[in-house]
Amino acid sequence: MLIQTKAEPERASESSQTENKIKSASPKKPAPKKKPAKIKPESKKDFHPADFGPGATVHDEGVYFKVWAPHATKVYVTGSFNGWSERKSVLQADEGGYWGVNVLNAKPGDEYKYLIRNKRQKLFRNDPYARELTSSHGNSLVPDHAFDWEEDEFHLPPWHELIIYELHVGTFNVKELHKPGDLYGVIEKLPYLRDLGINAIKVMPLFEFPGGFSWGYNPAHPFALENKYGGPKALKELVKAAHRHGIAVILDVVYNHFGPDRLDLWRFDGWHENDGGGIYFYNDDRAQTPWGDTRPDYGRGEVRQYLLDNAMMWLDEYRLDGLRVDSVSHIRNKFGNANDPANDLAEGWSMLQWINEEVDRRFPWKIMIAEDPNGNEWITKTVGEGGAGFGMQWDNRFVHAVHDAAVTPEDADRDMERLAEVLRDCYNGDAFKRVIYSESHDEVANGGKRIPEEIDPGNATSFFSKKRSALAAAIVLTAPGVPMLFQGQEFLEDEWFDDKNPLDWSRTEHFNGLLDLYRHLIYLRRNWHNNTRGLQGHHVEVTHINQDEKIIAYHRFVEGGAGDSVVVIANFSNQGKEDYRIGFPMPGLWKMRLNSDWEGYDGDFNNHASFDTEAEGIAYDGQPFSGLVSIGAYSFLIYSQDQV
Repeated sequence: MLIQTKAEPERASESSQTENKIKSASPKKPAPKKKPAKIKPESKKDFHPADFGPGATVHDEGVYFKVWAPHATKVYVTGSFNGWSERKSVLQADEGGYWGVNVLNAKPGDEYKYLIRNKRQKLFRNDPYARELTSSHGNSLVPDHAFDWEEDEFHLPPWHELIIYELHVGTFNVKELHKPGDLYGVIEKLPYLRDLGINAIKVMPLFEFPGGFSWGYNPAHPFALENKYGGPKALKELVKAAHRHGIAVILDVVYNHFGPDRLDLWRFDGWHENDGGGIYFYNDDRAQTPWGDTRPDYGRGEVRQYLLDNAMMWLDEYRLDGLRVDSVSHIRNKFGNANDPANDLAEGWSMLQWINEEVDRRFPWKIMIAEDPNGNEWITKTVGEGGAGFGMQWDNRFVHAVHDAAVTPEDADRDMERLAEVLRDCYNGDAFKRVIYSESHDEVANGGKRIPEEIDPGNATSFFSKKRSALAAAIVLTAPGVPMLFQGQEFLEDEWFDDKNPLDWSRTEHFNGLLDLYRHLIYLRRNWHNNTRGLQGHHVEVTHINQDEKIIAYHRFVEGGAGDSVVVIANFSNQGKEDYRIGFPMPGLWKMRLNSDWEGYDGDFNNHASFDTEAEGIAYDGQPFSGLVSIGAYSFLIYSQDQV
């Protein structure tokens, strides 16, 4: 997470955090077109809050409403099912500050809010567990969980096969001017992603947020799905359709803070201390985050349960294949620091462990990904070892090294040694515990340019922009780790990411050759032709580093041998090379599987002649054999041997 980016979420003119602290909106009551239906008497069955989870539970005898409000003196539920009565449906107090009531004639789709009385305070609150709202400042809706998943038995591909594509629903496939895109627009592009070779999409947050435009990192209602994106049914349709195309769906979730705007959780039942946020938040300096003083209280059992329930909802009800947890650093430490025990949040760490243990227990085939810029190996150690228990984490060190190698203006200043270091990096001895990328939503937003634009400002379609941005992508797609692309990267999107700036899909036609280059790279990465298995392996040997001429080469393999071992050669200079000697691990014919300088990828490319090479018994680069290659300016070559 880039702190500057999310400090100012989308705000409505009539709303502010201060207003949320001192007032709450009464429910929006739709103008009745006819007299409300006669209310049926409540069921005579003896319902008990302990029989139900929090939220609105639909069952055979109505809807059971349950809410946590430990400081309330009385609680009511008011809605379309009781004529918005503020007296009719009174909740009964239970242990632990929970309140509950069964409403016989309530049904899926009904609107409602809780009316909480705390002494003289009269507070209308949306349900913290509401799956859907009429809008971020509207009313909760009784959920309708009915959905035909048909024969969806999809499981996440093995980690070494994953190719992740990060996208933002509101800008990915926009249909109407001045309106955000929705989940159905994403569904429309699934065949495109499948044909590109993508087998996992990472979707930026879908929580209900204020207004229609946002990155999603300002959740106003953590359990509700943004209605402008299509609501809960649309997400289920996306997941089902993605699975049919062999594509996993991973969702970004935000547990380091809530809001801060239009936040019904703020002083939910009227109680607070030290000008704090009440029962869902720390009420001291631990509440402070770069995005508002709204850090959840990880030490309070009900709040921990709330966050666990949220994670389980996405994985269970929506059948998502994994979660990416935003800014874990600000869950485990007050300031997001590493090696800062005085400000560590031990209860935040233990909560992460608990969530990851539960995911492992209930959904062992699903993935939990952490964003923590400090590159701490304990994030991906198991809980049994004392770690946080995440499966993998974003590799912040990798992205900066690759980015700098691509965008540095002068060839002489490119650092091949630094590139070699991040190629060799891994967490806990496992290459696939890290997600690697050259662009993500953080790097290319708030004035942070897309790589092609950063390479050649104002001329993102130049030879240099196309060549060097492709070099960065090639490193990502051939390095050990789980590679990730950011939306539009494959067709040279040059506009920096903004929640009101949709992707320009016409670029797929203008840069269809570059799109083929990405496609061919991904096919090699996934070993579609059964001769580049090594690109899915743990192992890398950086065999050649020429700091003067800016050439690096590395050997990727699972076990080694024909059809397995892959040699990647990258030239980060503007000078092509002829008869350049490179070490190879085995003798014989090495076939060139990809030459990025081919004119078929772009008419501006040099079409430098590069061919297969014969590795002979001349030791070089610490390898027992070597061969001569020819490589173009700002180009890369991929070699492997046919299986015997």
